[in-house]
Amino acid sequence: MQMTKIIGVYGASGFGIEVMPLIRIQYAHLNKQDFVFIDDNCKATHLNGYRVMSYHEFLKLPNKIKEVSIAIANSKIREVLAEKLIKDGILIASIKAKDLVSLDTVELGIGTIICNFFCLTSNIKIGKFFHGNIYSYIAHNCVIGDYVTFAPRVNCNGNIHIHDHAYIGTGVIIKQGKNDKPLIIGEGAIIGMGAVVTKDVAPGAVVIGNPARPLIK
Repeated sequence: MQMTKIIGVYGASGFGIEVMPLIRIQYAHLNKQDFVFIDDNCKATHLNGYRVMSYHEFLKLPNKIKEVSIAIANSKIREVLAEKLIKDGILIASIKAKDLVSLDTVELGIGTIICNFFCLTSNIKIGKFFHGNIYSYIAHNCVIGDYVTFAPRVNCNGNIHIHDHAYIGTGVIIKQGKNDKPLIIGEGAIIGMGAVVTKDVAPGAVVIGNPARPLIK
């Protein structure tokens, strides 16, 4: 008997339970038992009617085709898991909500998860394993790096470059850059909830407020 494809959502927690319905819609030809949560720290055996298993248990499944979406918020862990999956020959799922608006010349890297009510306009490049949450948009001529996370309702206007592992918090507004001088958010920067970014953000910086300014600890 030929085994069917098995789809795993890596992460049996908040974002994972939001991603599972999206992946079910995208792979509507499969049955519910063909979807599982992968979590190495979860004690539950089932979540929302789906099996929960460790990565080791997932690898041991007899299905010939295994495909995984990584729904882990921490971008550094996401990177480690991505490298492990690729090394083990697991296919990488890229998830796009059905109501995604995507216009001209939009390039998406592997492992992307884009949730409902997201808008991508034109001339946009997004790196691998990007997380784009609900009600966000990315406008023209933006370049988004690898392992970047957008929380809900991010307003990313035109001519903005966001480097690898940056985290953009809920409700953030990023001012439009210029063709010859894009606004840059550096690698690993964290933009706090509700911040209004009007100028470049240094790599690794944590900024908050309106206008966004470095967090003083």
